[in-house]
Amino acid sequence: MERRLPGTGEIYRHFKNKLYQIVAIAEHSETGERLVIYQALYGAYKVYARPLTMFLSEVDRTKYPDVPQKYRFEQVEPGDLDQDGAGERRVQADQSAQMDRNQKQQQEVPIHASAAETAETEEVSVPESEAGADPKLLEFLDADTFLEKYQVIKSMENEITDRLINDFAVVLDVVIPEGSLQQRYTQLKQCVATMCRYETARLR
Repeated sequence: MERRLPGTGEIYRHFKNKLYQIVAIAEHSETGERLVIYQALYGAYKVYARPLTMFLSEVDRTKYPDVPQKYRFEQVEPGDLDQDGAGERRVQADQSAQMDRNQKQQQEVPIHASAAETAETEEVSVPESEAGADPKLLEFLDADTFLEKYQVIKSMENEITDRLINDFAVVLDVVIPEGSLQQRYTQLKQCVATMCRYETARLR
């Protein structure tokens, strides 16, 4: 599968019909894995990180047979958001208001220079072995709230691995120290539970 690398400022639609704007392509400081940093264009405008291979992957047709999109995220031109141009004006306003925020955020994110500079034209080949990510990890990434994410992790007690814990930690932007598998799993659950409590308190 060959898809163009997402470019900074571009708008993408998730298959659940929510819009996001690309902030940057970053490189994980420990593993070297490329991540897509993107911001929601709704609600609290949260910023998320997702492995590039997952960002470019196709929708799981077994789990979501009725979704019209082929890919998990698909690029949307601002003028295509609606007929009267209001969507385009909203996106342009979001882009202008967000420029300063993006500059500050990018100073804190270890961006891979060559990936960022070639974002407009680079083609990415996603190996099938990487595209076939763990279903539970994809379910975690697609969860809309931290409560749903916590429930996904809790359901994995008998199938959790160090690799999955590392993947979850990357997505959550937290560090789970080395130790026994059970200790790391407990720490991961505690991190998500804390985020869940914060999210619940904020929404009150």
